Amino acid sequence: MALSRSARSGALATAIASLLLVAASSAPTPGADGTGDTYFPQLGNGGFDARHYALDVAYDPGTDRLDGRTTLTARATQNLSAFDLDLQKLDVTRVEVNGRAARFTREGDEIRITPRGTLPRGKNFTVTVTYGGVPEPLNGPIVFGSDYGWMKTTDGVFVACEPNAASTWFPSSDHPSDKATYDIRITAPKGLTGVSNGRLVSTRDKGAVTVTHWRESRPMATYLATATIGKFDVRTGTTPAGTPIYVAIDPVLADSNSVDVYAVTAEATDYWSQVFGPYPFEETGAVVDDMPEAGFSLEVQSKPAYSAVRSESTIVHELAHQWFGDSVSVAHWKDIWLNEGFATYAQWLWAEHKGVRSAHDSFVAGYNQRPADSAFWQTTVGDPQRDTMFASAVYQRGAMTLQTLRERIGDTAFFKLLPAWTKLHRYGNADTADFIALAERISGQQLDDLFRTWLFTTGKPAV
Repeated sequence: MALSRSARSGALATAIASLLLVAASSAPTPGADGTGDTYFPQLGNGGFDARHYALDVAYDPGTDRLDGRTTLTARATQNLSAFDLDLQKLDVTRVEVNGRAARFTREGDEIRITPRGTLPRGKNFTVTVTYGGVPEPLNGPIVFGSDYGWMKTTDGVFVACEPNAASTWFPSSDHPSDKATYDIRITAPKGLTGVSNGRLVSTRDKGAVTVTHWRESRPMATYLATATIGKFDVRTGTTPAGTPIYVAIDPVLADSNSVDVYAVTAEATDYWSQVFGPYPFEETGAVVDDMPEAGFSLEVQSKPAYSAVRSESTIVHELAHQWFGDSVSVAHWKDIWLNEGFATYAQWLWAEHKGVRSAHDSFVAGYNQRPADSAFWQTTVGDPQRDTMFASAVYQRGAMTLQTLRERIGDTAFFKLLPAWTKLHRYGNADTADFIALAERISGQQLDDLFRTWLFTTGKPAV
């Protein structure tokens, strides 16, 4: 069938308009300066997907100075004319994109980088940032009122960065939704040990310094990266089930050791592997430092960091995070209960496993000890707000939610759900809606009322 002249003209106009639309949509544009997370809108960056970080950091405890060179390999998710990285306070001296010098500007905690040419969508590129200065820890109400991030100790530094302090020591897309693999090289004065994530690739002396090279070959959120430096007694081996283990303990704490960190780490790693699914990383372990000012522990990927010798219960909590938080990471910080509620519930499961107290009795004890007018019940666990994202209710009421779920759907479905969750989202990100959907699919029950009551409604729920 032939087209009339007017029809041909209309078709041609439509085709031209379509071509113009495609051309406009593919024109290079700058990446966003954040992911839009409601708690930290400028954390992370748009326009690219981080793939791998090669971090080279040299630290001098005498001056507290850090000199670094970070090379990020990323894949452009749009045609990029410019993009941002997050870096707090440290001075940048040079930026290269694909090996060529690139222009950059600073605004607050953002580096805006303009390469010499367009970075095509779907293609990998590298950006190398040379920088230095004296890193400053962050503080405020978020982490129990404590400093966090890059924290100076008497013999080095304790590095624990949740939620937004990775960019205090290396330029990055500093949001858990943008995970990557890592090579981390730490240069420190000879006699000190640099400990990081994954497996130790090499250690070599170079004049008056020692360089340790660590490799994390599994995707990792930025806040879980560490470069803790100090004097440590190191013990290595394997768990009874065969997972490599690396435990570093500050010798200052040797006499105060009320718990066998190595033994508990090995036992808990193997037990959680039975309950939650296979251990997700190449190595397990711990870094125990003398850092009383911090007063907290962090689920650093593959080696939880403890600011002192902690209890057995704390160790099993941080190791449970290797599944819930590290392998399966939050898509948005408002979903933090998926980390802390699960790790707290793991403490209840451990007590049940050891015959100390059932998870049901742990629930009852926590529920009964808090009266209905307690401020505890006023936190909306499913969206606790930035400055109270680590409120005790996120941990305890989050765990109560899981026990309520267990009693609703039964043990068979519940203990099928936990490893199904860690398998489905292994090395990725997920949110509360994802968990509810999986719980309903496995149990065959409608569970909206349960989660609405326990996660999104304030006040003490009726039991």
